[in-house]
Amino acid sequence: MLRLEGVSAAYRGLPALRGISLEVPAGAIVAVVGANGAGKSTLLKAIAGLLPVSGRIALDETRLDRMAAWRVARHGVALVPEGRRLFPRLPVEDNLRLGAYARRGQPDRFAPLSLVFDLFPRLQERLAQRAETLSGGEQQMLAIGRALMTQPRLLMLDEPSQGLMPRLVDDILAAVVRIRAGGVTVLLVEQRLAEALSIADHAHVLQTGRVVMSGPAAAIAADSAVRRAYLGL
Repeated sequence: MLRLEGVSAAYRGLPALRGISLEVPAGAIVAVVGANGAGKSTLLKAIAGLLPVSGRIALDETRLDRMAAWRVARHGVALVPEGRRLFPRLPVEDNLRLGAYARRGQPDRFAPLSLVFDLFPRLQERLAQRAETLSGGEQQMLAIGRALMTQPRLLMLDEPSQGLMPRLVDDILAAVVRIRAGGVTVLLVEQRLAEALSIADHAHVLQTGRVVMSGPAAAIAADSAVRRAYLGL
């Protein structure tokens, strides 16, 4: 579904991605793991069109690397960024409806609300509540829900468990599994490596902006040498 070929990117002239090539199969959960500073968040931003890149990024046969970020989103790629980036003073309902902005004019643009409320019933209970007053877990649910309102084919999650209690982490990861079951492909960057690898089908290990290993998530999780060398475990 998603293919990267020789993708490189830099921040202020400093290389952050170095010739990355990888694939994300349709209908899979794919984890991108590695130590801090490995380039995981940069990779998601590059796919989303938020950074200039060299190389090729394609969703099926559509080139994404030549598109502005809003066009990438319209082609079915949704990014839930680290830190959530909600509209804090707007109520939950408005945050969700803004997720459907790119589909304005389409009669079914708010149809994903039923899916969002099924995944996260708390959001339905808090529609009139301002986003900034939600708990950390509820804010993460809202960020994911807003992304689902775009009706994505590929959902990219950057550290969705960050700052959450363990019980809420389990709820978020269970929701990710259900999202995939609904036909959405998921690309997951997650600091809780064991949990991420436990729900992923495939994994790519990054080190200093390069892919150093790819394979079934279960095999990478079970390889103690890989864990020590690349994941700091």
